[in-house]
Amino acid sequence: MAAIDGLVSGIKTGEYIESLLTLQSGQQSLLVQKKSTASALVTALQALNTKVASLAEHATKAAKPASWNAVKAAVTQPGVTGTVGASATVSAGAQLGTLTFRVDAVAQSQASLVALPTTFASEKPSFTITRGGETVTVTADSTSVPDIVEAFNGSGTGVRATAVKVDKLDVDGNPTGESTYRLQVTGTETGAGNAFTIGHDGTPLALDTVREARDAAITLFPGTAGAQRLTSATNTIAGVLTGVDLTVTAETATDAKPLTLDLTRDDSATKALASGLVANLNVVLTEIASRTKSTTTTSSDGRTVVSGGLFSGDSGVRMLQQNMLALGSMPVDGVSPSDIGMVINKDGSFTFDDAAYTAAAAKDPDKVAAVVQGVAARLAESAKVASDAKEGTLTTAITGHQDAVKDLTERISAWDERLAARRVGLERMYATLETTLSRMNSQASYLSSYLANDQKKS
Repeated sequence: MAAIDGLVSGIKTGEYIESLLTLQSGQQSLLVQKKSTASALVTALQALNTKVASLAEHATKAAKPASWNAVKAAVTQPGVTGTVGASATVSAGAQLGTLTFRVDAVAQSQASLVALPTTFASEKPSFTITRGGETVTVTADSTSVPDIVEAFNGSGTGVRATAVKVDKLDVDGNPTGESTYRLQVTGTETGAGNAFTIGHDGTPLALDTVREARDAAITLFPGTAGAQRLTSATNTIAGVLTGVDLTVTAETATDAKPLTLDLTRDDSATKALASGLVANLNVVLTEIASRTKSTTTTSSDGRTVVSGGLFSGDSGVRMLQQNMLALGSMPVDGVSPSDIGMVINKDGSFTFDDAAYTAAAAKDPDKVAAVVQGVAARLAESAKVASDAKEGTLTTAITGHQDAVKDLTERISAWDERLAARRVGLERMYATLETTLSRMNSQASYLSSYLANDQKKS
């Protein structure tokens, strides 16, 4: 209701109603504060859960014995520094070992010059391209060289063409002073099996081969009775050894010594398992510590107020923190993790001591692997229990707090409706009061006027 602010009574009813509603909305304000805290806690728990899940993933990998069989490959050649004629990549299953070989040939695609017919029977000439036992027919939009080139470069032809401008020759092979075009056609794939021929109107066209299609070829164990030849249509020879692909880039000179492929333990990869485990563990512990830390402020009346962090009252998070600290520092088969560089500090954080790890790994790599695997297995199990997408303790806590936020939202909304109804009631009540007072004032004025007139008559 509008314009009811004490028109008759002089009472500031608008301010009075606001004061009453403010007093009655105290409960709603408390609910709003609770919702804000609960929402912040949900966000904090979700962030922690993400970090714990990352720890679980890394720890699971570090706990697997197969992860510690990391192998690196290097191809060298006596007397050659820098790049040699081959390189290697490794994948799962690669084992330590050595292999000698020579690069006999590098795979290449065919490149040929094609002399186009001087005349065509059709305004839209067709050509056949036969490659690997399959024939593709292409048709140009016209007899012009650009249209013929475009037809050869269509999808699925297996070749690329370009026009090369050359001198036009007479029957004796002498330049005529004019120019013409020949097509340079190049296969899109390497390997002898991708050699091609080109025909027109059922007749093969003459090809002047610039480069022959060829397989890559290497000789294994060269110069020995066990020498073996291995070929590949591409320059990457897959599976030359289990889990090893070899890529050749240059032929080995006849008078050069063979190349050697060495597969050795990848110490940098295994070190990364240990250092990554410490780093991920520290991320989790730092997150918990920062969200638990109390803050000190001074109130308006000068009092010191100490406020706990979001996690300060969460027993589940506190238990997770204690578990992580214990599992990361407990011995494995009598060996302390700190002995191999996984050091726990006084403040509850962990440090990866690179020098200590390197020294321990050089002395006994198997023991180092066993200790890291043991710590990783413990942390992986604890992290999975906490972060499991369905039944994890953190997941369950997040769901519970989300439900609480939803309930608080509904209760706050209910208070909005309750206060709105209360406002309407108060406005109606004071409007009625003003109307009643106005009527009474009118009656009083009438009576006063009547009595005054009556006295005059008497």
